[in-house]
This record gives sequence, structure tokens and C-alpha cells, in this order.
Amino acid sequence: MTAPAPQRLKRRAEFLRAAAKGRKAAVHGLVLQALPRDDGGPARIGFTVTKKVGNAVIRNRTRRRLKEAARLLLRERTIENVDLVLIGRDATRARPFTQLMDDLSRALAKVGL
Repeated sequence: MTAPAPQRLKRRAEFLRAAAKGRKAAVHGLVLQALPRDDGGPARIGFTVTKKVGNAVIRNRTRRRLKEAARLLLRERTIENVDLVLIGRDATRARPFTQLMDDLSRALAKVGL
């Protein structure tokens, strides 16, 4: 059985709350922020890439790579009661996809998920 699809974080306040109170794990290809919740719902996930990474085309490509890595990894794992924020780095774009998946898995382990 596959895990339910995570919901999306969309509001700025949700991203800021995860940044202020959540656990952080920085790995080579990305930064993960995780904030536990008590509502019993599925994981919620948000993606962000700063302008330091590049222009809009590059940032969107980086975000799409993060989304696909998260989709494939969270399809296999059941993660609930947490807000996740994935932050793309400059290295995210050029990182081989299998290594990016490993980075995400390692970051989840670092924050205890």
C-alpha cells in the first residue's frame, strides 16, 4: 500500500513557522526543515528556492527536481503529523538525481523521520 500524498504548504506564515521552530538538516543537495504537528493528519510539504540560486527558469527547474524527489521518496514512506520545507541549494540543480534522493533520505533521518 502506498502512503497518502502529502498536502502542500502554501502560506508564508507556514514556512516561517517551520523555519523558526522546526528541526533543520542541511545536506549537500538541499536543506530540510521539519516541524512536528499534533493534528494527526498527513505530512504537509513546501518547496522554496532563493534568488541566489539563479533566475526564474533555474529556480523552477530546481524546485521541480525537489518535488519529484519528494514525491518518489514519500510514496514509499508513511510520514504523518509533520510540516516539511525543502529548500533548494545551488548544488541541487547539478546533483545527480539518485544522489539528490539519497540527500533527502539522509536529511529525513537527521531530523528523526
